[in-house]
Amino acid sequence: MSLTDELTTLYAQQGNPRALLGEFRRTEVLIPVHSDSGDLMSVTQHGICWILAFTGESALAHFVLAQTPEGTEPPDIEYRTAHGARLLDVAVPATGVPTGVALDLAGPYPMLFPPVMGVVPDDCAVDNPDLRVTPEQAARLLAEMEESTS
Repeated sequence: MSLTDELTTLYAQQGNPRALLGEFRRTEVLIPVHSDSGDLMSVTQHGICWILAFTGESALAHFVLAQTPEGTEPPDIEYRTAHGARLLDVAVPATGVPTGVALDLAGPYPMLFPPVMGVVPDDCAVDNPDLRVTPEQAARLLAEMEESTS
């Protein structure tokens, strides 16, 4: 099944989340980039960075139109293509912060691939018990941050 078919099936409550993840990893998606820097476009929500990705030009155009103020011309958006696996295995760890992938936001079947074990590499998954910060570590990190800003 194609990625869009997997999404449709999952939304019909007949899909298999593992099959969807596998198809996302195998599928080339569009990733919008900032024209001035070439950085991948992302949004941050509740401390999680979400790299934006789209199944095709029409899904990307729908997102751009949804973000464009009424009465203004939608901007031209540059994008790159990459397989979902490259986003999850290379781009996500490169951010250095908890990061997932948001697919087809503003579309009929949006999907989030969160930064959890089994989706992203374990060393950047927020649910990896080996990476949990203890209260003592958190207090030490906060003290170091305060010292560096003084």
